[in-house]
Amino acid sequence: MKSNIKFNIGKWLIPVVISILLVASCKDDVLDETPLDFLAPENAYNTIPGIQQGITGLHDIVRWAWFTDGGDQDFFAIMHASVSTDLAWHGENPGGNRKLVNYQAEMTSENVQFSFCWTTAYQVIQRANALIYGIENADASLWEGNTKKEEYLAEAKFFRAWTYYQLVSLYGDVPLINEMINTAKVDFVRTPTEEIYKSLEADLTFAGANLPLPGKEEAKGRINQKAAWHVLTMVYLNWKKYQEAVNAASKVIDGYGSALMKNRFGSTKDVFGTGDVFLDLFAYGNQNVAENTEAIWVIQFEPLITGGSSFPGERGFGPAYYRMGNTPDGFPAFRGDLVDGKYTGYSDTLGRPVAWTKPTNYAAYEIWRSDWKNDIRNAPHNIKRDFYFDNPASIYHKQKIDFSLYPAGKRNALSDTCQYIFPYFMKHADPKNHFTDPSRAGGGYNHKDVYAIRLADTYLLRAEAYIGLNNKAAAAADINAVRTRAKATPVDASKVDIDYLLDERARELWGEEFRHITLRRTGKFLERVRKYCNNPIYPACNVQDYNVLWPIPQKQIDLNIDADFPQNPGYPSK
Repeated sequence: MKSNIKFNIGKWLIPVVISILLVASCKDDVLDETPLDFLAPENAYNTIPGIQQGITGLHDIVRWAWFTDGGDQDFFAIMHASVSTDLAWHGENPGGNRKLVNYQAEMTSENVQFSFCWTTAYQVIQRANALIYGIENADASLWEGNTKKEEYLAEAKFFRAWTYYQLVSLYGDVPLINEMINTAKVDFVRTPTEEIYKSLEADLTFAGANLPLPGKEEAKGRINQKAAWHVLTMVYLNWKKYQEAVNAASKVIDGYGSALMKNRFGSTKDVFGTGDVFLDLFAYGNQNVAENTEAIWVIQFEPLITGGSSFPGERGFGPAYYRMGNTPDGFPAFRGDLVDGKYTGYSDTLGRPVAWTKPTNYAAYEIWRSDWKNDIRNAPHNIKRDFYFDNPASIYHKQKIDFSLYPAGKRNALSDTCQYIFPYFMKHADPKNHFTDPSRAGGGYNHKDVYAIRLADTYLLRAEAYIGLNNKAAAAADINAVRTRAKATPVDASKVDIDYLLDERARELWGEEFRHITLRRTGKFLERVRKYCNNPIYPACNVQDYNVLWPIPQKQIDLNIDADFPQNPGYPSK
């Protein structure tokens, strides 16, 4: 089963090869449609290894689509890196036509960035439905002496619910499909969000009860009960069911041995000479260790093995320092590391970023001012703000890069500060751990595992629910659990509101959360993009009122010939 099979929701094939065998017979009691010589859920998922392979396929497509740039680089930048929100914009080319630098021009029903999300999400849902069908219809003998049936069903339902949460958050009403589709279908209808939330609640409640306990998963990175309750918390927040959100989050926070990491752990390389527990959380090899009680769901990357994949953390989040040219006295600004007898121009500490994600002034400076020196998340080893010339031939060697050192008119200020040098959130880099492409310091990729969910996020989700309940004291307590670990000044309950919470999420989860979804969930998308997204070419990335919802792909509407499928408001309907 290949992980890159694509299909539109309007005309599907299930993610295994399907054909129909018509067996002619003169006997009226003989019509055996059991597949014998091709793959279908009835036989592909009729063994434990087959079911396990189906689960692996779900993990693989989610990793490929949401957590790497393997499917569509622009989608990664929009979702994972949160460009064109209050947190970031596209630094490499802020006046271009990619990575959502201009909402009005790019966010259209025919743009691949948004149709990729739609199509890939429904691939995941179809795969999950096919797996559920296969498990539920497997021979009863498969489960004799085996207690895994509900656990495997729960993992498939988790992925279905997690994916629907992305869809409903971005598109609003979407088709709810909880059964496998194995024939052409051209009459989909948009399901009201209320009905979708009920379905997600059922799936995630089942998953929370039947997934394995933390530490009992069959393999690293597999889903456990905590992940289900965390995602259900987000569903309840979307649904404005704040007490239910508190209850779901509390299952994670108060149970399972969960705890924020407060002391140094793991095998971190302190390449800058300093470090702390926040650096440890993101260091290579530390995400899956048993002592890490903060990890909930970790996306797995492995170096130098087939299928291990890689994370574009440096490519996506760092400045393209190596492109800045020469020192003021005419030597290459970065000599780089010596590889195979040649200086590469790249530093293995910094990797090879492409400046996809330039932090806004809000994210890079404003939110840190009150605790600039004591908040460890702002420490120089966690956010690298100072860069130094690296060429012994220059008199400027080891001096801090300062563009005022250059003669007037010799530099392009836009490129210097948008693409070449800007604050680098080092949680996405992996200094001195590049296993591939050494001549380019990893080529922008690394192989450390990546959090899809960690406990600090759960605390902040529960705080959001408490704000919805107008319980500021409880909200402040949860926010301060995160701030205390960061050695930041505790917030007084009187200062807590949804904007303060979003500030704290930015400090803790920059580059981890899907900010597009967070802002839409909290009703702050337009306000904060317009206030904080300081793209110098397109202020606020030219966001429009109707961009609160994403456009339905035009192909979906065109294929749906037997039922009306309305476009979201504001987008042209052809």
